[in-house]
Amino acid sequence: MTAVTEKKESRGFFHDLGKMFGGGQSSGRQVGILGALVVIILLFQVLTGGLTLDPGNLINLINQNAYVLILAIGMVMVIIAGHIDLSVGSVAAFTGIIVATSMNSWHFPWPVAILLGIVIGVLIGAWQGFWVAYVGVPAFIVTLAGMLIFRGGNQFFGNSATVPVPDAYTFIGGGYLPDFGPDFGFSNPTLILGLIIAVAVIYGEWRERRTQTEMGSEKAPLWVSVVKVVILDAIVIYATILFASGRVGTSFPVSGIILGVLVLVYSFVTKSTTLGRHIYAVGGNWHAAELSGVNIRRVNFFVMLNMSVLAAVAGMLAVARSVASGPGDGVGWELDAIAAVFIGGAAVAGGIGTIVGSIVGGLVIAVLNNGLQLLGVGVDRVQIIKGLVLLVAVGIDVYSKKQGRPSLIGRFNRNRGAAEPIDRPTVAPTDRAEESARPQSTTPNR
Repeated sequence: MTAVTEKKESRGFFHDLGKMFGGGQSSGRQVGILGALVVIILLFQVLTGGLTLDPGNLINLINQNAYVLILAIGMVMVIIAGHIDLSVGSVAAFTGIIVATSMNSWHFPWPVAILLGIVIGVLIGAWQGFWVAYVGVPAFIVTLAGMLIFRGGNQFFGNSATVPVPDAYTFIGGGYLPDFGPDFGFSNPTLILGLIIAVAVIYGEWRERRTQTEMGSEKAPLWVSVVKVVILDAIVIYATILFASGRVGTSFPVSGIILGVLVLVYSFVTKSTTLGRHIYAVGGNWHAAELSGVNIRRVNFFVMLNMSVLAAVAGMLAVARSVASGPGDGVGWELDAIAAVFIGGAAVAGGIGTIVGSIVGGLVIAVLNNGLQLLGVGVDRVQIIKGLVLLVAVGIDVYSKKQGRPSLIGRFNRNRGAAEPIDRPTVAPTDRAEESARPQSTTPNR
């Protein structure tokens, strides 16, 4: 019995190593892009003479890009479901100008203004979700119209002028964890936050192994879990020291806290809830999902509504950081969010993608922007480089699928055997709303 168990739990070094971060196709792409992020950081650290990992630069990096990373959280769910949202930048700008005006001209307290912004996001998301889910207009068209409507709404409502916001409000976009306790040369709240995260990593791995044992499912050998925890905690501790050693008066940004909470919440939703499984099912093959009893309209409505709410949050954070709302807010944000999702391993056809992968993809873009700016590269060449990175990332993914080639981790796991081909049902076309909103099959050809 023991020999059989050992054989079940370990089928080779590379197979076990591949299970360190999941071992699946999507996990393999995440490991690859995470490795690319590390390489990019180290490259710019050398080229900039150590400025990339300077504490002040890292703090600014989070503050400057938190809104794009929040947009990526919502965008990956939209793309997993097989849609696209081009309106997020305009929705963020429209929400930002109304929130700023409510505080500047209507004298709303800033907490009430934030609630107003969230309500605006809900209303816009419900409007766009209605057209996509219940009328059957493709999301590309609905959100393209939304991009024009809400961009115009931003300029009309604000008279194409800049509207400042009160100092108390700027804390959510440009503030830091308040310091306390004795002076050890580091930010005490940042050290405590890092310690909590390091302990959470250990607890999360222990809980996952316990769950796998209770369910009788295959799990990685103990040494793989130990190595995984050591690597992750080493990264957490190093990052904590960097953020905690910034100039006096700074610590981990509040916008980073908001981003972290959203990542945890939405990772749980997509991985551990029925709604999350339904989103993947609709994006993978909506015909099969419908036959399985998934309410496709409800799923499509939710992902569009949720995206607009997160766009509203991102817009409010950006306004808080820049201490004013203006007509130029949100321009190009949707492109950065979409690029982050695809660079992070999401499939163009839908059905594949993760919250963490999209955050890593967003960090790749953020580090590229930051590193090139530190090197004095012009904005024109920065745009060219970002475009090439996106094209290469998606091109490699599409080409690999056409050739039937696995990821790097997949090559290590060849002994697991080839995946069974997917039988896609042939469904006669109908006049239902989903037919006009979805292709006949969203499973990529092999």
